[in-house]
Amino acid sequence: MFVRRSAAVLAATAVIGTAFAPAALADESPSPSPALPSGLYGSTDPTYDGVWRQSLALLAQHTVGVEPAAEAVDWLTGQQCANGAFPAYRPDPATKCATRTRGAQGAQGAQDAQIPQADTNSTAAALQALEALDAEDAVTGAAVKWLKTVQNGDGGWGYLPGGASDTNSTSLVIGALEAADTDTRDLRSKDDRTPYDALRGLSVPCDQDGGGAFAFQPDKKGGLAANADATAAGVLGALGAGLVTDPEETGGTGGDDAKDTTCAGGDSPTPEQAAGNGAAYLAGAVAGTGHLESALAGAEDRPDHGNTADAVVALAAAGRTADARKPLAWLKKNSGAWAAKSGPAAYAQLIFAAHATGADPRDFGGADLVKQLGATGPAARTADRSDAPADGKDGKDDQQNRQDGEGDGNGEDSGAGVWWIVGAGLVGGIGIGFLLSGRNKKQRP
Repeated sequence: MFVRRSAAVLAATAVIGTAFAPAALADESPSPSPALPSGLYGSTDPTYDGVWRQSLALLAQHTVGVEPAAEAVDWLTGQQCANGAFPAYRPDPATKCATRTRGAQGAQGAQDAQIPQADTNSTAAALQALEALDAEDAVTGAAVKWLKTVQNGDGGWGYLPGGASDTNSTSLVIGALEAADTDTRDLRSKDDRTPYDALRGLSVPCDQDGGGAFAFQPDKKGGLAANADATAAGVLGALGAGLVTDPEETGGTGGDDAKDTTCAGGDSPTPEQAAGNGAAYLAGAVAGTGHLESALAGAEDRPDHGNTADAVVALAAAGRTADARKPLAWLKKNSGAWAAKSGPAAYAQLIFAAHATGADPRDFGGADLVKQLGATGPAARTADRSDAPADGKDGKDDQQNRQDGEGDGNGEDSGAGVWWIVGAGLVGGIGIGFLLSGRNKKQRP
């Protein structure tokens, strides 16, 4: 799901049909890593994923009854722009955020690229986390207002304000606004379209190849290519669900009846039908191996741990807990090395998958995901559902625990590294979605 190396960035941009040389990659000499803020989770460069990984880490801790460190919450709120939005990362909170999409041509483009640019994905993730943590209304209210102001005419959202709507960004924003008690069913754009209108328009018609799945975006000719990653996001969005799915509401704590696999609704499904169709597609995608495959160029035969975790959450949210058991078992057996290499966002994804299915995140294939996540950041204030130390640590100092709990992020599908792809997209003026990370080529299970 997440790739960190520059070569993978260029491959990803080729996948989405954009040919350019990002200004951020023009200088082959690596720049020194910035000093990490004490309240930040993870030990890798936060330039493209600081707010993202922090938000997921805090939300995951809250989900399992852990009260995050005050400095960690303060760091996240301190990233908010004056207009209520959040960028991927503000190394200096005193620096103003960019108010428009920046270009990447020439020296001025390179300079502009250094200005933090607010985006819908970072804002939506931060909003979900801060709502769960009962942050001040002024903080969450400003984020809600900004997201509403950048809704596209078709009812959806792109990664950057004004960018073409995509399934992943639209779904993430729906979940965030619902968490903030916003009625997204009646949230209408200037063209009188709702977010669900946008998602329905991104659902592959039943009579087409991959019918029932979601596409990331239409191709240049308006065609929709089924993509399992976008489908996982689309199922949650069509259900009005966020990153955290309650197993008591979805049936994740028990069995479920066999679900219909028939694609319903033709080329104009209701949101509920679109969610059901997408879940059926995901069920088929993981039925064989128990996992999804990477869609990045050159990595098609490699398992995609992060997207598999997302699929588990989506299946559980749609009530297909029986279909979620095989990929959940696969994750328990195979996700340890990936999570250790990828860091806090990966641990959070696994915690969300465990929670959605009623599994124990403190005994996930023998691993304590809560403790491992805690080891990547500042000491938590409480851990009221565990006998482990409140900070999830073992007596070593913060930096050593971060190194033990998180690798260098240079492996396949690194949790932090997705935003290298996002960074390239920002420089090139592309909108890139949350779960998809810039992939709109057809993905097959």
